[in-house]
Amino acid sequence: MENKYTNPIIEVKNLKKYFPITSGFFKKTVGYVKAVDNIDMYINEGETLALVGESGCGKTTLGRCILQAIKPTSGSVLFNNKENKQVELTTMPYSQLRDTRRDMQMIFQDPYASLDPRMTVLNIISEPLICHHLMGPAERREYVKELMVTVGLNPRHLERYPHAFSGGQRQRIGIARALATKPRFVVCDEAVAALDVSVQAQVLNLLMDLQEKMNLSYLFISHDLGVVSHISDRVGVMYVGHMVELADTVKLFARPMHPYTEALLSAKPVADPRNKSRRIMLEGDVANPAHLPSGCPFHPRCRYAKDICKEQLPEWRELEPGHYVACHCAQDLQLHGMRGYEK
Repeated sequence: MENKYTNPIIEVKNLKKYFPITSGFFKKTVGYVKAVDNIDMYINEGETLALVGESGCGKTTLGRCILQAIKPTSGSVLFNNKENKQVELTTMPYSQLRDTRRDMQMIFQDPYASLDPRMTVLNIISEPLICHHLMGPAERREYVKELMVTVGLNPRHLERYPHAFSGGQRQRIGIARALATKPRFVVCDEAVAALDVSVQAQVLNLLMDLQEKMNLSYLFISHDLGVVSHISDRVGVMYVGHMVELADTVKLFARPMHPYTEALLSAKPVADPRNKSRRIMLEGDVANPAHLPSGCPFHPRCRYAKDICKEQLPEWRELEPGHYVACHCAQDLQLHGMRGYEK
């Protein structure tokens, strides 16, 4: 599949986020949890880049570092603003960053915890407008009604509180809130993980429709490979803070180049009893981000590991056009993709 996008809206270069580990009465720093370690990636305008990986691999931390909700330890995040100028978010003064945040929003995982139970739907959705001093009270009310219709909610429920809505409806409220300032880039942090399967499909289709109507760019964080295959244009795979593979969705699912990606894809069940399972069971525990093994972080669990994997951190390389991987053995391996995608 050819890449139909040419203009990156987000460029991440050498991004790191280390959380200090303190000990003793004086809280002396004795180590660091390397939640995000040396990430390079980009997100094209109008596309959906999905991030997958095990819980605790750094997906959410990376998304929040891009939005500057968490300040990264080092690295660069370039954002292409509405004036079509690249701005550096990590060094931007707070006053300027506050204005830039109108163009960057986030949809949270838990639709129950992310909405204030003491606020009405009108107050929740209009809060970003108030923070950025947009519109007057009467204009805001009409605009919120329009947003509710856009996300599939009844505008007559404007004065209701979150407890009166179902999980799917609450997530639609969260989506409306994220869209209130007309952003260009949205981080969807497990946006459908807490919803029933039937509701998941509705919310996913809504996100895709909104992307087309509003020319949105998504960073879609998920652990559900079925959801990722449905909504994403490209997929990045993370393991204990490192990006190990990044490629077009169809290419990555059909022919992964990293052993960890192969193991993830093998875990996706297929509803066909004629297909025998070839689930790859990884041995050992997930690496500790505070005490990473030498060399490749995945080598203690990798069945293809060689001596160089134990000694040297693999380089982030583009082995095929648009297909990036961090593995010493990637060019020598013939890995299995997800059933249904293999050619």
